[in-house]
Amino acid sequence: MTLPKLVASLVAATVVLGGCAAAVDTRASRREALAEQLYPPTGQLLQVNGRTVHAHVEGQGPDLVLIHGASGNTRDFTFKLVDQLKDRYRVIAFDRPGMGWSDDMGAEGLSPLVQADVLRAAADQLGVKNPLVLGHSYGGSVALAWGLRAPGDTAGLVIVSGASMPWPGGLGALNAVTASDFGGATIVPLLTAYVAPERTEPVVEAIFAPQAAPEGYAEYIGIGLSLRRDSFRTNAKQLSNLKPYLQLMMPNYAKLPMPVEIVHGTGDTIVPSKVHGEPLSKLIPGAHLTLLPDIGHMPQHVAAPAVIAAIDRAAARAGLR
Repeated sequence: MTLPKLVASLVAATVVLGGCAAAVDTRASRREALAEQLYPPTGQLLQVNGRTVHAHVEGQGPDLVLIHGASGNTRDFTFKLVDQLKDRYRVIAFDRPGMGWSDDMGAEGLSPLVQADVLRAAADQLGVKNPLVLGHSYGGSVALAWGLRAPGDTAGLVIVSGASMPWPGGLGALNAVTASDFGGATIVPLLTAYVAPERTEPVVEAIFAPQAAPEGYAEYIGIGLSLRRDSFRTNAKQLSNLKPYLQLMMPNYAKLPMPVEIVHGTGDTIVPSKVHGEPLSKLIPGAHLTLLPDIGHMPQHVAAPAVIAAIDRAAARAGLR
């Protein structure tokens, strides 16, 4: 059963289980507790204005900040990429607000600009200076916001499969339902309570398509963390509210003064290169675009050498190497 069909069946189930909210809540709470036990924080828990921000830090060298995409967490980077970078960079991977082990920022946290401010404040606590900032997928919008907010203290940007431009159309019924107040109160608890992480493997495969997900990735990433009720709701709302912020940010991209490397797969159907990466490269003076033929949405895993080369180019262009 696909996830949209599963959601449809759960909509019907809300009628049947309308009097069983307590049972659903209890089961969802047990599933959340198990996910948190299996996938604890791997790094430091910092406090920014009374909210927790999770940062995984490894390595030595120029500072390199990594910002993950929708439904993700730092584990997307610690799966393999960090190990390939820590010999020459101090790598700081953050959980974005509301995801992984970082606290939600409420309505204001729906803005990539505010998310960037929060992560910059956390980076300040770690002594981060003039970093390279890499953002993948949704994290690409946060990386661009970081550059816009701190143009004089950002060495360079690396945008990987980044959501950077307003796109035509919407995001589909699943996101619309789970982002709504009704869906957040009814459908999301049912998903948390009854969708086992292993049943989401087809979703993981679809994110990697046309390539296959690396062996062990689905088990490592901690999908149960993303299935927690608060994380699920926050992710859906962040996605639903992203386009207006990109419309606000887009006219300012041309002002970005730092080196910008853009890496995008031509086979990406989730964040298509022709809608995002290619137009973005034309808006930023001096931006360098690397198009990866037939590569999908996850080049940091299936085409890691190209991503690492882009990081090294940005560092060289910024005079960090």
